[in-house]
Amino acid sequence: MSDGMDVCAMLGAVETRSVSPVFVGRAGELTALTEALSRATAGEPQALLIGGEAGVGKTRLIEEFLDTACDQGAVVALGGCVELGADGLPFAPFAAALRALHRHLPGALTAAADGHEGELARLLPELGVPGSHEPSDEDSTARLFELTVRLLERLAADRTIVLVLEDLHWADASTRHLLTYLLRTLRRGRIVVVASYRADDIHRRHPLRPLLAELDRLRTIRRIELARFTRTEVHRQLTGILAAEPDPGLVEEVFERSDGNAFFVEELVVSHEAGCAAGQLSDSLRDLLLVRVETLPEAAQRVARIVAEGGSTVEYGLLAAVARLPEDELIEALRASVGANILLAVPDGDGYRFRHSLVREAVSDDLLPGERSRLNRRYAEALEADPGLVRPHERTTRLATYWYHAHAPEKALPAVLQASVETRKRHAYAEQLSLLERAMELWDKVPGETRDSLRPIDYADAYPACGCDPETSSLRYLDLLAEAAVAARLSGERERAAKICRTALRILDSSENDPLRAAWFWTEMARLQSNLGRGDGWPEIARAQELVKGLPPSAVHATVLVGAAGWGMLRNPGPETLAAAERAVEYARFVKAEPIELNARITLGTIMVSAGDAEGGLAALHEARERTVALGQFHEATRAHINLSSSMEALGRSAEAVEIAVAGIELARSRGLVDSAGWIRANLAESLVSLGEWDRSKEEAELLLRSGASSTKPGGTALLQLAHLATFRGEPARAAEHLAEARARYGTRDPIPQYTLPMAQVAIAVAAAEGHLADVRDQLAAIAETGFPPGTHRYGWPLVLTAVTAEADSRGLPAADEGRPETLALVRRCVRGLATPAPVWQAYSQQVSEELARAEGRETAARWAEVVAAWAPLERPHQLARARHRLADALLVEGGRREEAAALLREAHATAVRLGARPLREDVELLAARARLSLTPETQPQAPAEPGDDTFGLTPREQDVLRLVTAGRTNRQIAEELFISPKTASVHVSNILAKLGVAGRGEAAALAHRLHILDTPL
Repeated sequence: MSDGMDVCAMLGAVETRSVSPVFVGRAGELTALTEALSRATAGEPQALLIGGEAGVGKTRLIEEFLDTACDQGAVVALGGCVELGADGLPFAPFAAALRALHRHLPGALTAAADGHEGELARLLPELGVPGSHEPSDEDSTARLFELTVRLLERLAADRTIVLVLEDLHWADASTRHLLTYLLRTLRRGRIVVVASYRADDIHRRHPLRPLLAELDRLRTIRRIELARFTRTEVHRQLTGILAAEPDPGLVEEVFERSDGNAFFVEELVVSHEAGCAAGQLSDSLRDLLLVRVETLPEAAQRVARIVAEGGSTVEYGLLAAVARLPEDELIEALRASVGANILLAVPDGDGYRFRHSLVREAVSDDLLPGERSRLNRRYAEALEADPGLVRPHERTTRLATYWYHAHAPEKALPAVLQASVETRKRHAYAEQLSLLERAMELWDKVPGETRDSLRPIDYADAYPACGCDPETSSLRYLDLLAEAAVAARLSGERERAAKICRTALRILDSSENDPLRAAWFWTEMARLQSNLGRGDGWPEIARAQELVKGLPPSAVHATVLVGAAGWGMLRNPGPETLAAAERAVEYARFVKAEPIELNARITLGTIMVSAGDAEGGLAALHEARERTVALGQFHEATRAHINLSSSMEALGRSAEAVEIAVAGIELARSRGLVDSAGWIRANLAESLVSLGEWDRSKEEAELLLRSGASSTKPGGTALLQLAHLATFRGEPARAAEHLAEARARYGTRDPIPQYTLPMAQVAIAVAAAEGHLADVRDQLAAIAETGFPPGTHRYGWPLVLTAVTAEADSRGLPAADEGRPETLALVRRCVRGLATPAPVWQAYSQQVSEELARAEGRETAARWAEVVAAWAPLERPHQLARARHRLADALLVEGGRREEAAALLREAHATAVRLGARPLREDVELLAARARLSLTPETQPQAPAEPGDDTFGLTPREQDVLRLVTAGRTNRQIAEELFISPKTASVHVSNILAKLGVAGRGEAAALAHRLHILDTPL
């Protein structure tokens, strides 16, 4: 151990709560745990979920495993969920586990957290003061999660760590989310994660149920379900407890009464030993659990009732203040409770808890309503009088909980609001939302003078920065709604966020004249409509713009303009959008809202690039990136990387795009910005496809799909890149699967060109590969109907090229003749709307023009040479190889330049082999075979085919048959025209298909035309 500590001392932090001295059964389950420990020690992280009903023996199994882990030198960190979690005690089990690691590995943990102490202090306050409260965003929670995982991985790099999280059925939402993230992203380190939960508590609507379903889909997690003991195992348990062979009648009675539940076995035996006959025990399980409590002295029973209402653990000082007993009497009462194995002294602090939560629940349920509220009031009063009685990070939440259950709204509301601020600072937005909803519940129960005394203590983004002075202005109900809407959105509860916004807008419409607040809520609704897939958000943005029109500049005004500009950047990047972005920058600068200004400048720079001002736009993006990094606004800095890499790709500068993307991913990873890293990685995969680094692009796309990014659209883009690669590599069925998945991620309610156009291109490529020319034409017609908005040429040119290439490849097929003129006219109409602001798009334009000529039978080698020359200096190996193949074909048709054609085919073939572009490779090989050209350099040039030579081994008669096949004739028609029998015609057709290596008559006809098999021999 690098810290020189006695690892077995860690076991002192593990509570032993069982009265059974003998470990019974569970051999298979214990073996699974110890095997996981061995694999983790070898460097392979392990995760196990242990489920079972309350009292079945989950804790005892974990205790036995931890004994083994300590014997093998592992470091144990134990954390348990508490029922207060639902009231806003976020990350409770992780905080407890990290506190244990900090206590026993102080040097190692400090080193592992180096540079991120402020952020990690949100989980472990012992690391220092939590970082400043930056504006909230969807990445802030993911950032904390990523840093936590990295901390654990660093700690587990040279030691085995066993992280135990108990009682997940009580876990708060933030704990559930962090656990899911940990189990999905933990990839290295000597660590075992063990989590337990009560299976009988997981009803159909329990929040843990979807988490368990999600974790079941992860192959890296093993789930262990504990069954009840058999009669034989109950007999062994009784033997261990009694240290003697039990009476058979007792075994039978206990087994029947306990039904094999290990904890109930213990309770029944202890009650029996205390002189309570089995027949005197109530059939009620709650009464059974209360039997031994009721045998305690009166003072001990009173203390047990106080502890039951104080939470999972109650500190001694707080207990003393609430109990109001003389100290000697209190200690004697505690000694009696501990001696009866009702309460336990917690090992890592000065406090007490029940040995089993079932007993605490039974005691709490037995309290009278007035008794419960009185105890909670005493807890609250004691904590207000001496805040040092509990840990600082728990103080506000517990105080809010005590006052709420004391039924004291005037005291509860301020405490709940303060607790909501604390949970927000820890990025625990789900718990913040619960607290704010509790505040809304209390609002009308609180006297007006109390509400008037409340002051705004936190703001949701730009809200309500509209002239309100928090020192003199009272907190309004709308302020609560604004905070709750943002908390709901950030916690993933978008439906609740939308409902809260609608409530606020109804209030504003009916009784409030506050256009700025209304505009803010409409802007928030616009974002939610898009996120929920219910629209593009423009009606909401337009309403917000109407509300702020004519008002003095404000941060809300700037936010509305940024929203409008961002909407237009993605959907309609024209002059109006450019003007909106410029106004947003001006307004934000005027009101000194620099974070909003930088966001607007990133949007403005991106729109400038799309509008044709490449250098000006790139300069604006670089400047915004540098400023956001300098200010520590890393979310906006990574957004600059996203838009910069995308803009570089739009200009055909793919190598620079890759460089920027790699740097952006590193920045995002270092700050824990998982979603931002996902967006950048999607751009990286696209640029790698362009550069011909297809294997690396595939790796990046698959890595993105495995990541913990919460946004779905980057994953859609990753799937699109995989679909493109599949079409390029001759796998249309796989491309169609990826396309379907991408469509599901993007949704259908908010069509954005940067997604819809690439999806249409893939659909066209799949249809072309499968020989469905009608589908190709339908897809092109649908896209042409909606048009190509300004700035979408980067998606439009590849789409049009894919479609016109399919037309050219099908030239000469009778079935394709009908409708071809209309389709080619449609291609020309599309081309007129596409810009060529960079050399790469000029090359696309030239190739589309020559494919149009090929589709009409008027291509020339000279023009194909111009296409090759356009692609040659660009970093587009696949496009260059395709152009070289077409030039070689044209040269061979025109005749006389065989050596030049051979060189072109060799270069194209080498590229196709390196990329794994099977369709291109096969086309090159077929053309070379027909022309009798070698694809490997030879000392003696191969002789050209003689005019009388067979083509692909086809006999003259088979060539005659093939001509009629390409004309669409049936076997009977071929027989009649060539004066042969239908059977002979059928044999010829079968031979032709075999020699050409195709599956059907249509493919044979297409191949004959594409390779000029029936033209003048080359």
